[in-house]
Amino acid sequence: MRRNILVAVCILIVAAIAFTACLDSAAEGGIPSGKISYNYHVRPILSDKCFKCHGPDLNKMEAGLRLDLPEFAFAPLKETKGAFALVPGKPEESELYKRVISTDSAIMMPTPDSHLGSLSEVETGIIKKWIEEGAVYEPHWAFVPPVKEEVPKPDPEKNTNEIDYFIQAKLKEKGLSMNEEADKERLLKRVSLDITGLPPTEALMKQFQNDASENAYEKLVETLLASPQYGEKMAVHWLDVARYADSYGYQDDNVRTQWPWRDWVIKAFNENMPYDQFVTWQLAGDLLPNPTKEQILATAFFRNHKYTEEGGVIPEEYRIEYVLDKTKTYTKGLLGLTAECAQCHDHKYDPISQKDYFSLFAFFNSTYEIGYEGDISVSKPAKNPILKLTEEELKTTLSFIHREDTGSLMVSVMGEMDTIRPTYVLNRGVYDQPTERVQPMALPVVMKYDTAQLPRNRLGLAKWTTDKKNPLTARVFVNQVWQEFFGRGLVKTSGDFGMQGELPSNPALLDWLAVDFMEHNWDIKYLVKKIVSSATYRQSAEISKEALQKDPENIYLSHAPRNRLKAEYIRDLVLSTSGLLVPTIGGPSVKPYQPQGLWENATSGRGELATYKQDKGEKLYRRGMYTFIKLTVPPPSMVLFDASNRDQCEVTRLQTNTPLQALAMMNDPTVLEASRVFAQKLVEANINAEPNIEIAFRRIICRTPGTAELKILKRYHAEQLELFRTKQLDAITTLKVGEYPQNPKLDPVAQAALMKTINLIYNMEEAIVKS
Repeated sequence: MRRNILVAVCILIVAAIAFTACLDSAAEGGIPSGKISYNYHVRPILSDKCFKCHGPDLNKMEAGLRLDLPEFAFAPLKETKGAFALVPGKPEESELYKRVISTDSAIMMPTPDSHLGSLSEVETGIIKKWIEEGAVYEPHWAFVPPVKEEVPKPDPEKNTNEIDYFIQAKLKEKGLSMNEEADKERLLKRVSLDITGLPPTEALMKQFQNDASENAYEKLVETLLASPQYGEKMAVHWLDVARYADSYGYQDDNVRTQWPWRDWVIKAFNENMPYDQFVTWQLAGDLLPNPTKEQILATAFFRNHKYTEEGGVIPEEYRIEYVLDKTKTYTKGLLGLTAECAQCHDHKYDPISQKDYFSLFAFFNSTYEIGYEGDISVSKPAKNPILKLTEEELKTTLSFIHREDTGSLMVSVMGEMDTIRPTYVLNRGVYDQPTERVQPMALPVVMKYDTAQLPRNRLGLAKWTTDKKNPLTARVFVNQVWQEFFGRGLVKTSGDFGMQGELPSNPALLDWLAVDFMEHNWDIKYLVKKIVSSATYRQSAEISKEALQKDPENIYLSHAPRNRLKAEYIRDLVLSTSGLLVPTIGGPSVKPYQPQGLWENATSGRGELATYKQDKGEKLYRRGMYTFIKLTVPPPSMVLFDASNRDQCEVTRLQTNTPLQALAMMNDPTVLEASRVFAQKLVEANINAEPNIEIAFRRIICRTPGTAELKILKRYHAEQLELFRTKQLDAITTLKVGEYPQNPKLDPVAQAALMKTINLIYNMEEAIVKS
C-alpha cells in the first residue's frame, strides 16, 4: 500500500510539472482587442525586460534612458542624436519599438549579454499598439488610493452579496459562470476549518444538517466567529507575518519567551480589535499617551527577529541587522512591498531610492536595543528593551496570558531612546559605511508624510500607515485575508504590490473590499463574514471541462478551490477528530513527538535547547500553533507540510506535494496514536466494527460515506482483522504507539484492525483538503 501511494504521488508530481509547462506556454495569449493599458499590458513587459537598465535604479541606468517615467521616456535620447525612445502614435519612429523587434545584436534590446531574453511577437505587438494609441502612461495601480466602484449587477439570482456581483461580472467576461452552492456537509467542513481551523463536531454537523431555516448558514457563521478558536485560526497567519519563534536563532539558538505576545494576538482577534488599532499598537504601543502594559506588549511584534549570542561578534553590525529586519517586516507584512531591495542600491523596479529606504529605516533606529548582550552563558529569555510582567498583573489586567506557574515574565518589546539616534544611508547597505544623513520619513511613492501633522517617530508612522488615504494598507490586509479563504489573493503576489508583482485578478473587487473594510472601521470579523457569506465562497468545488480549459488555475473563481490544510491544521484535525485535542488557549509552546537526534545534531552543544526534551501528558496534544519553533531546527512534521520556518516575514506559504508528506501521514506517531486512541474509544462504546467505521469516516471526512467507500473500508478492515487473528501482524506491537493510556480490557485484535482502518481514512486526500 505504501509503495502504491508513493507511485501515485510521483505520478501527480510529474503531471503537475507537465501541466505547469502547458500553463506557461498558454499564458501569453494574444494581443488584447480593446485599448492597451500601460498598467495591465505594457508595464509588466517593461518591468521584466527593460527596467533592469532603464528603470528607477539611477546607478544602473544605461544610455541616460529611463522608461518608467514619461518625462524621461519622451525626452530626446542622449546617445542617439535626433531620436526618441517613444514617439506617440508612431511606433516606426520610436527607438524602443525598433530595437525590441530588431535581430541585429548591435542594436537589439534587451541586449544578448543581459540574458533577459527577447520579446515575443505578442509582447512586441502590445508595445506597437500601445505606441499607436499614444503611449499613454498610468500611475502604478497600487499607489493610487482605492475607489469604491459602483457594484455591477449581472445576475441577481445567483448572488448573495457585493463580492458575487464583481466575480460574476468577471466570469461573464471570460465566458464562465459560477457553480451552484456546495452541499451542506462539504460547506460546513469548509467554513468550520476556515474560521476556526478545526473540523466541525458531530453535534454541529447534526445541528446544521437538521436546520431548515433560511438563515441557518448565517447562524452557523456567527457561532463560529464567536468561538475562541477563531482567534487561534486568525493568529497563525499573523505569526508568519511577525516571524514568531521560540528561540533566538543563529548558532547557539537559545530559548526566549515571546509567547505572551502570541496570547495577545489571539485575544485581539477574538475581541475583534479594529485592524488600524491592531497595527498601531504593534507599531507604536509604547509611544501612545500613558501606554498600558498590554499596549507595550503588542510591540513585541517587531522583536521576534533573530538575535545573536555568539561571542566575538560586532554589536553594531548585528544591531543594524535587527533594524533591517524590522524594516522588511513592516514593508512586506503591512505595505506589501519589496523595499528591502533598496537596502544596497536604488530599487531596480519600484520608485524607491536607497535614501527613501534608509529614511524609513530611521523610524526603527532609535530604540535602545543593542546588537549583543553577552554570550549564551548569560542568556536571558528576553533582550532589552524588556517588558516585565508581574504575577499580580498576570492575574488581573493581563489575565489573557495563560501562565502555567507563578512568577514574573519577561518579553522583548520596543522602547524609544531619549535622544534620536542619527541615521545614515549606508553605502551598499554595509553597517560601517555611512554616507548621507537622513531623517525619519515614510516612502514618498506610497503617500506624502506630512511632518506638520505627524511626529517623526513610530507613532507618526502608525498614523500614516492607517490613514484611509494610504493606498496600500487596507488593500494588502484584505488581500491576505482573501488568500486565507481562497488559497491565493486577488493579487497572487501578496508580498509584492510593486511593479514586479502580479496584477489583481479582479481590481474593482479588491478596491471595493478595501474601501468597504475601512468604511466599516477596519472590522476584521465583518470582512470575514462578508467573504464566507458570498455565493462565491459557498459554491461547489466541482470543475467543469469548460472551466478547466478557460481558467485552469481558477483565477476567476468559477468554482470553489480545493486547498490542502496548513501544517498546523492537519495536526489539529487529527487530534480533534480522535478526541485527543487539549483545547487550552494560549500559554508557552510545547514539544510534541519528534524524531530523535535532530536538535542534538544541529547544535553548538550549549544552552537549554541543545537537547530535545519531549513534553508529557496534555502538552502532547495541543494545537499545532503551540508547537515549539526552534529557528535552526524547525518542527519537521510542520516543515514537510510547508509551514514557515519563521526566520523572516512571510505572507504566503508555498504549497508542495511530495512523497514525504504521504510518509508522514502514514508513520507520524501523532497520526498513529490518534488512530489508536480513536479506535480505542469507539471499541469501548461499541464492539461492532461497521458503525464504528461510519462514525470515524464521518468525523474525519465530515460527511456520510458512500456505499462504495464503505464497502472498500469494510473489506480493508476484514483483511486487517484476519492478518491480526492469524498472527501475520502483531496487534500488541501495533498498539504500542504514543503515550496515551491503553485500555487492557479491550480485545487488542479488534482494536488494532479498527486502528489501521482509521489510519487509512486519515490518509485519504479528502481528510486534509477543503473541498
